[in-house]
Formats: sequence, structure tokens, C-alpha cells
Amino acid sequence: MKRVTGIGGIFFKCDDVAKQKEWYNKHLGINTKDGVFEWRDKDDADKICVTAFSPFKKDTKYFNPSQKDYMFNYRVDDLTALLEELKKEGVEVVGEIEEYEYGKFGWIMDPEGNKIELWEPKD
Repeated sequence: MKRVTGIGGIFFKCDDVAKQKEWYNKHLGINTKDGVFEWRDKDDADKICVTAFSPFKKDTKYFNPSQKDYMFNYRVDDLTALLEELKKEGVEVVGEIEEYEYGKFGWIMDPEGNKIELWEPKD
């Protein structure tokens, strides 16, 4: 079973979301209005994929139970099967799978208390 197939997103907390977005756009050319980088799948050049880049308000609860100011999102092929396997391996799973028009999401914790988001995209 494939586990992580790529980086789905980079999320971080900040004091002023608008100021951060403006800075990243001006100085690094990251269009944070859309909040995504588009790229092509290596095995299917017609398939357009995305990686999210998203600053969050400092007081967001989205990263909980982690106390860290960042969270990584990893792309996966089969979220349900992967979460079942991770549970068997003793990995802490947080919450329930959530499904949206752009994919399924699940969360785990690493040994140092970092919340990790797993995403099975619908590219």
C-alpha cells in the first residue's frame, strides 16, 4: 500500500493573516488569494494536482490537539485503508474522516505532538 504520495499543503499560524498573505505574494510570488500551487501528476501529465499554502489566524483551533504553530498536509491514495493500518501500528488517529467535494481528510499525531492532516484528493 502506498502511504504518502506527496505534500498536500503547508499550514501555519500567524498574527495577521492578511499581512502574511501580502508579504508572501509580494516577496515570493505566492498567490495566497488562491492558496494553491498547481502541478502535474508524474504518472499522468493530463492530471492537474494542487498543494495548498495557507496561513491561519493565531487563535485557530484547527491544529488542535497540537500546540504547534504549523501543520503539514500529506496526499494519500486510500485514506480509509491507511488510517486503519496506522491504528494497527499504534498511531494516534484524531477525529473522524471528513469528506468534501475536493477529497477526504483524516488526522493523526506524530510522537512529538504534531498534528498531521492526511488528504485523499479528488484532483
